[in-house]
Amino acid sequence: MGMIGFLILFPLVVALVLLCVKNNQARNVIASIAAATIAFASIALTVVYFGKDSFISLSSPVIDYICSAIGIIIAICILVYAVRYRNILAGVLALVQVAAALVFEFGFSHGIAVASGLYLDSLSLLMALVIGVIGSGICLYALGYMEDFQAEHADAPDRRPVFFALMFLFLSAMFGVVFSNNMLWLFTAWEITTICSFLLIGYTRTDEAIKNAFRQIVMNLLGGIGFTAALFFIAVNFHTLSFAEFIAAGAANPGLATLPVICLAFAGITKAAQMPFQSWLLGAMVAPTPTSALLHSSTMVKAGVFLLVKLAPIFAVSFVPSVMVILVGGVTFTFCSFMAISQSNAKRVLAYSTVANLGLIVACAGVGTPEAIWAAAFLIIFHAIAKSLLFLCVGTAEHHIGSRDIEDMDLLFERMPQLARYMMLGIMCMFIAPFGMLIAKWATLVSFVDTKQVTLIILLVFGSAATFMFWGKWLGKLAGIAGSPENDEQTVHRSEWVSILLMVVLVVACCVGLPFISLYVIEPYIATVFGTFSRGIADGNLVIASVATAFVVVVLFAGLGKGKAKKAEVYLSGISVDNEGRTFSNSLSKETAATARNWYMEHIFGEQAISGIGTVCTALIIVVAFLASVASLLGMF
Repeated sequence: MGMIGFLILFPLVVALVLLCVKNNQARNVIASIAAATIAFASIALTVVYFGKDSFISLSSPVIDYICSAIGIIIAICILVYAVRYRNILAGVLALVQVAAALVFEFGFSHGIAVASGLYLDSLSLLMALVIGVIGSGICLYALGYMEDFQAEHADAPDRRPVFFALMFLFLSAMFGVVFSNNMLWLFTAWEITTICSFLLIGYTRTDEAIKNAFRQIVMNLLGGIGFTAALFFIAVNFHTLSFAEFIAAGAANPGLATLPVICLAFAGITKAAQMPFQSWLLGAMVAPTPTSALLHSSTMVKAGVFLLVKLAPIFAVSFVPSVMVILVGGVTFTFCSFMAISQSNAKRVLAYSTVANLGLIVACAGVGTPEAIWAAAFLIIFHAIAKSLLFLCVGTAEHHIGSRDIEDMDLLFERMPQLARYMMLGIMCMFIAPFGMLIAKWATLVSFVDTKQVTLIILLVFGSAATFMFWGKWLGKLAGIAGSPENDEQTVHRSEWVSILLMVVLVVACCVGLPFISLYVIEPYIATVFGTFSRGIADGNLVIASVATAFVVVVLFAGLGKGKAKKAEVYLSGISVDNEGRTFSNSLSKETAATARNWYMEHIFGEQAISGIGTVCTALIIVVAFLASVASLLGMF
């Protein structure tokens, strides 16, 4: 109880302190110590409760009322911003949600006691590590990054106290999401992540930032209304607000659970930015890089897939919710992987990749078998670590080469050799064997084959082919030109290096430790939920992947920083005119520049060509699922 309470409340206290601290040095010290404390606390919690499931007796009407008050405050904040920026839809949705929440609190939830308000299992501990270690690392990275950001926007007021307060509040809310068994508390933490995301996306207060922030709040308010509707139904028909009790009762009576599960799945789909709601996460790219990294890797979107994975036992026995989640996830994975091909902006490639990989996790949750959940857990781990590393690398590169465009990274290996290698490691982790993400995708394919999910197999195959193309283009751009040790890395802030190195160590450790993570973290959770041990890939193959990963990492980083290589002139297959500009005299005595540019095929895979089709398909899937569940429910009564 004490350790969980600390992880939930300590970041909240830190957020309040940072909101009041204006001195940059004091803020750096406080945020650094707080980030390290949260990381160590999450590790300590995992070590103490490793392999144990524990429900913590905590039931308090006071906390319930505090949660209701927080919901009202959030709604008031949204209403104020909606009036200020004349966004009627956001204001209306906020009013609907707060009215529904008040009716639920004072008309339905009273008399329903949840004896165990908090809980621990292997999945929540895994998520706590992702939030505590990766999330804290991103907060640490933000210290140096935001100094450069503020210097570039010197004419704007310094709002860094607000920025860092929101970052730590985000961590507090995420710990609340993964540890709450009381669904009212879970919903409150869920909504706090929504308002924090809204404020972080709109941080710069430009017209584009405000527009994208409201897109996020509108879509997530829709998901919040779906969550509230599920709470009404669960309270009335299942007479409980315990998440664990509802999952057990829903698995035993899937017919009655169909509608609330679809409502919860809808909330998870919006939070995880699945089609047709993917645009809010793409819009988050206007925010500073630490915001993008936090939203895309360790928080916000992970809350959505966490909820869906928890609901997997019901998906396994309930046809309509399962089909909805499977199809939405599968279509999102394929279509967003295709759209990533057409992107040259590195952050948009990462955004589409995030949405696509979340779609794969969502599809695994919808399948609901032990093998699929094994794959989903590993997808969560490796996506969180690798994507955090890539976002941080792109943010640092942008500040030092002046661009986030992949086509401007020709000489990154020459100008920033250490950073380029770290970026290459993150990319390889996302799509190349023997790194963890591809191992998890193989396990996903195995689970789809075992359950005869033909449609999902087709979607996975085509989406994976697209994945190989857009990651391969980027990796080739980074590796295409090697050069001298002379670089621009000396001006990178120490806090940025510490955070990036933390992500590198985590990537390597998790890939090398694949067999141990499977045996001691993932399989105990699966055994608890499904009553059987199961994995998508044999232990022997995991060991082979682990050893091979170690070998690749040694080769990639061998000799980095050792000695000084002799710098030779570039051979340009002709008479050189300008070596630095890669220009030579060709056979016709004309000057030619040696360049390498990628193929984006925007007319085929562009957003305008694909996005509308995917949006319509997934919207129809969700609508049909809702109608089918209502019809089924009416038939029962």
